[in-house]
Amino acid sequence: MSDEPVPPSACCMPSTGGTAGPPPRRVPTGSAPRTGSGRGSDGSVLLAGGEFLMGAEDSEGFAADGEGPVRRVRLDPFRIDVCAVSNDQYGAFVEDTGYVTDAERLGWSYVFAAFLPGALRRGAPRPERTPWWCGMAGAAWNSPEGPGSSVAERGDHPVVHVSWHDAAAYARWAGKRLQTEAEWEYAARGGLEQRRYPWGDDLDPGGTFRCNIFRGTFPTKNTAADGHRGTAPVDAFEPNGYGLYNMSGNVWEWCADWWSTDHGRRTTTNPAGPPTGTDRVIRGGSHMCHASYCNRYRVAARSANTPDSSSGHAGFRCAQDATG
Repeated sequence: MSDEPVPPSACCMPSTGGTAGPPPRRVPTGSAPRTGSGRGSDGSVLLAGGEFLMGAEDSEGFAADGEGPVRRVRLDPFRIDVCAVSNDQYGAFVEDTGYVTDAERLGWSYVFAAFLPGALRRGAPRPERTPWWCGMAGAAWNSPEGPGSSVAERGDHPVVHVSWHDAAAYARWAGKRLQTEAEWEYAARGGLEQRRYPWGDDLDPGGTFRCNIFRGTFPTKNTAADGHRGTAPVDAFEPNGYGLYNMSGNVWEWCADWWSTDHGRRTTTNPAGPPTGTDRVIRGGSHMCHASYCNRYRVAARSANTPDSSSGHAGFRCAQDATG
């Protein structure tokens, strides 16, 4: 595990890199909508699967991220959670199992500098390439901004400061799994074909905000015009055509796949990514994404990070086989 990991793309998600204690100063890294079969008692919806066009060749995209080429993908039916896992849900898991997250084990995680009081902000190491992040000692899922912070008033917000390992552990406990990247994109599209966002091609259709992203001038001024400076409740905003919330913005979501940009144009069935790798795929963008730097809240946008990395804008949702 490298002390100086570099992410595969110029994303706003830094890499933790597995160094114990406070971090050193380093470089982190139009068809009509179709609905699902109804929300289950476990908060999931059954999706029919089938064939869809995955990826994009969008002028707003990043070639190095491997968004293209557009290719046909076939999926078996599967279930996916309507919402990202919340703080309350993750708290129940920790209480039941005593699980210790990677951030807690390492003793720190990345926090957006604007969320910290001046004294903590001035004393925290910052990556040179992304100085809006502070390596905050004591930041973890239940203390998102470090010492003195809590999730007491954010029980319905998505859990953050969870690594891929932490997400996978929760999914196993819940009798579920992390969705594959292909399942994530199929679900995020909500039945629309090759649209830029889960609701269509306009970011704010009719002047209506549909997602929680950075509004204003990144990274110095967030106007919070969409109602949120940081995370929003997991069921904020209008859901997509499959009834899924916040598939764009709010928090990045871990997927099961190892990172790869080698897709090809051939039709594939139930792709699950390469068998090994160093980084895991993340999708959906977050409340820190902005068109000037990281407009990866588009449905086809993608990035990745090391599986032990955590930050204040990364969470996850779960999936299941249709028979699960």
